[in-house]
Amino acid sequence: MDNAKGFIGKKVNVVIDRQLGSKHPKWGFVYLTNYGYIPNTVSGDGEELDAYILGTFEPVESFEGICIAVLHRLDEEDDKLIVVPEGKNYTDEQIDCLTEFQERFFKHIIIR
Repeated sequence: MDNAKGFIGKKVNVVIDRQLGSKHPKWGFVYLTNYGYIPNTVSGDGEELDAYILGTFEPVESFEGICIAVLHRLDEEDDKLIVVPEGKNYTDEQIDCLTEFQERFFKHIIIR
């Protein structure tokens, strides 16, 4: 998680591999946000660090924004960055609501 916390407040480039409106290939739920990863990083699960993109309302292939928080899963080693357009902010409650489509399956905390 220390790796993920280092991104808070920084501009990041996210490659989107699950566009807004797409379905998860294994579980079938629909992505209500663009979702992707930060290239050349490693998360606790050994994969690249994932990111939810909030504040965009159409599917995109890449996104540059500010990391405002880390969603830290308590039941597995897989942190998620919360990335928004510059100048935007979301409360913890808003982040919970906007990521609930996937995070309802996991216990997590939001770290600022």
